Amino acid sequence: MTAVYVAAGSNVAPLVNLRHALAEVGRHYRLQISPAYRNKAVGFEGEDFINLVVGFETDDSIEQVIAHLHEAEAACGRPRNAPKWAPRTMDLDLLLFGDAVIDAPNLKLPRPDLLKRPYMLKPLADLAPALLHPVQRKSIAELWSQFDSNGHAMDPVVEYLGSSG
Repeated sequence: MTAVYVAAGSNVAPLVNLRHALAEVGRHYRLQISPAYRNKAVGFEGEDFINLVVGFETDDSIEQVIAHLHEAEAACGRPRNAPKWAPRTMDLDLLLFGDAVIDAPNLKLPRPDLLKRPYMLKPLADLAPALLHPVQRKSIAELWSQFDSNGHAMDPVVEYLGSSG
């Protein structure tokens, strides 16, 4: 079994879309869900995002996992060719796939943004603090404790996101 971690975020009807995406991904995997955080859009002007991280174990290939993530994004109304810095109904980003280190044109693992984006690193630290980053060889909790999150407020979301309704 491979441990997989995925960042999920939305700023278009975010609670509705996150619940829907979690239900879609949850049809394939038994999810562990981090706390969710509200934060400002990065890279463009827009509504606040709600972000979280899910973890699961699977025997599926990385290609199968990515296909399921794309299906969940599509179920939330996100086209595959959506602009990068724009509002999102759903954004599911593969952060870690076991200890895989991949540097391919369409896939980089561990996801480089993980160490740059508090809305990815903080929820992952909440969910899997002892997990070792496969390149840094430090725990996610240690990486979060060293992260300078000043200037990027993340407010906890109290609404429950662990079900589709």
